[in-house]
Amino acid sequence: MAATTVPLSARRAFALVALLVAVYAVLDIVVQLLPPHYSAIQDAESDLAVGPYGWIMTINFVVRGALSLLFLWAFYRAVRPEGRGWGEYRGGAVALAIWGVGAILLAIFPTDVPATPISWHGAIHLVVALLAFLGGAIGVYLLSSHFASSPVLRPAQGWATLLALLVIVFVVGELALGVFTPRVSEVAGGLLERLFLGSVLLWILLVALFLAREPGRTTA
Repeated sequence: MAATTVPLSARRAFALVALLVAVYAVLDIVVQLLPPHYSAIQDAESDLAVGPYGWIMTINFVVRGALSLLFLWAFYRAVRPEGRGWGEYRGGAVALAIWGVGAILLAIFPTDVPATPISWHGAIHLVVALLAFLGGAIGVYLLSSHFASSPVLRPAQGWATLLALLVIVFVVGELALGVFTPRVSEVAGGLLERLFLGSVLLWILLVALFLAREPGRTTA
């Protein structure tokens, strides 16, 4: 047997994660093109779940949550064989799990139709979205910060950390716009949110592809 690095089961899971990221992107584009034609620049992504084709975005929230949780499982399987333990990754994993579970909860508690009063499920949606976004930003940064100590992940530490910092810039920018310049947020809030979501998913995709290509075990 060859020296083990990443278990075969983890590499297969990472490949599935990459496929699900592509599925998410395609569904997001499709629902964006369908009526009622919310603006990708002004309107939040959650608004795509409101309307006759909103069920597509609802499914996509579940896809985002599933691929994120699958990534965490595969990541756990990938780093455990190094014999270093899981402790240094635990904080980032918990934060990214909040991001993943939050995406599924966004499907369960839909947002409100734009320009209507906030309902109880709309309020839950907003709180969950805030926690999930913070979890995604903190999670990718904390995980990246420990890549340098791992023989497997060390080559990815530089670009992973830079991308994680970009994620933080986007989420801080989005939150700052909403709090301090609400009029500007109404104009470009949707764009910033999509840049943030895209950068988190890009981080997950690139790390998944990196680890999927690592030599590993021939058994699960």
